[in-house]
Amino acid sequence: MTVGRIIAYIAAAIVLLFGVLFIWAAFGTEFNSGWFITGLVSVAIGFGLIWFAGRLKPETQIEQNVTLNIDLPANVDLESFKCQSCGGVLSPDNVEMVAGAPVVSCPYCGTTYQLTEDPKW
Repeated sequence: MTVGRIIAYIAAAIVLLFGVLFIWAAFGTEFNSGWFITGLVSVAIGFGLIWFAGRLKPETQIEQNVTLNIDLPANVDLESFKCQSCGGVLSPDNVEMVAGAPVVSCPYCGTTYQLTEDPKW
């Protein structure tokens, strides 16, 4: 919801509240036509603000492209990168970051496993 729409709804609620109070006060001990007309105008303005807020167009969202570079473990050779389950040849497109860890999804057998990094020494 946009800020303009929220402000319009809050203003409409305030104007409607005072409009109803003016109408209610007009029927006090003596009928006061001035307060009654003021209340009707306030209620009309309040409903007009609600209509206007409903017609406001939402803000356009800015699309952002995020590039994520994955540093694979030291023992992974992309030229011979194969699935641990079926031995199918995998590409770097089959590696995703899930919860901060590189996860491989095999397009052939559907196996999903996390790449583990062995010590480099």
